[in-house]
Amino acid sequence: MDLTIIIVNYQTYKLTKNTIQSILENPCKYTYQIILVDNASTDDSIEKLENDYKDNNKIKIIKSKTNGGFAYGNNLALKQTQSKYTLLLNSDTIVKPDTLNQCLEYMEKDSKIGALGCKVSLPTGDLDKACKRSFPNPVNSFYKLFHIPNKNTGKNNYNLDNLPDDGVYEIDCLVGAFMLIRKEAIESVGLLDESFFMYGEDIDYCYRIKNDGWKIVYYGKAEIIHYKGASSKKQKYKLIYEFHRAMYIFYKKHYAQIYNTLLNILVYIGILIQLIIKLLLNIFKKK
Repeated sequence: MDLTIIIVNYQTYKLTKNTIQSILENPCKYTYQIILVDNASTDDSIEKLENDYKDNNKIKIIKSKTNGGFAYGNNLALKQTQSKYTLLLNSDTIVKPDTLNQCLEYMEKDSKIGALGCKVSLPTGDLDKACKRSFPNPVNSFYKLFHIPNKNTGKNNYNLDNLPDDGVYEIDCLVGAFMLIRKEAIESVGLLDESFFMYGEDIDYCYRIKNDGWKIVYYGKAEIIHYKGASSKKQKYKLIYEFHRAMYIFYKKHYAQIYNTLLNILVYIGILIQLIIKLLLNIFKKK
C-alpha cells in the first residue's frame, strides 16, 4: 500500500463526506486506503457514514469510545498503518484534483523528506497561514500573541509572509489539516503527543521530525481547501482554552530548558493574559 489517509470525524457528517468524496472522485496513481476514525460523536454522523460507504473497500472505520482529542484519534489509525506514506487530513477539507499525485511524486524524488504539506486555502481564497510556519520561539510568539506587525523576514517571521504561497521550499512547520508523512519518519519519532487535545500536536510533531534529521517541505504547487474550525464550533470556550494550553505545553516541552527562568515566567504570563483577553472578548461577542 502506497498511502493511508487518516480522517478524524467528530459530528461533521456533511463535511467529512465531502472530504472523502473529494478523494474518491479524483483518480490517484497510487494505491491508498482511507481510515476514518470517529472520535465518539454523539450525533448520528458515523452511522450515516458507515451506511454510505459500507460497500467501499477503500474505507476502514474505527469507532472510538472516547473523544481523546485530535492526536488521540489519529494515533488510533497510525498504530494500524503499514503504508509507505500516511496523510493526516482534516475532516473539513476538500482535496483538489491531482493534489495527492503531485505531493506523492515530490516525496518519491527525495527520500530525506520526512513530512510534506501543500498550499491550504480558506473558502474565501485567502491562505491559511498555518500551512507554512516557523517554530514558535519566544520572539515570534510575542508578535503573534499580541498581534503586533512583524516585518522580520528571518527566523522570527512566524507565518513566513516573505515566502511565496505557490513556492516549494523547506520550512519548520506544517498544519495538521494536511500532513503527508513518510513511514520511516513515523517509525523513528513515534506517534503524535496526546497531551495536545486539539491544537499544537502538528507543531510538536514537525519539531520532532525535524530534530530527527528529516526535511519538512512546503509544496505550494498543490492545494486543498480548508473550512477551518468547522468541526469545533460547538465548543468555542473549550477551544480557546485548548489553543492556549497547547502553547503552554509546547513551550514547556521544547523551550523551557533552553531559556532562563525569568523569560519562561514572562512567556507563561503572556499566554495567560492572552487567554483571559480572548475569553473576555468572546463573552462580549456573545452579548
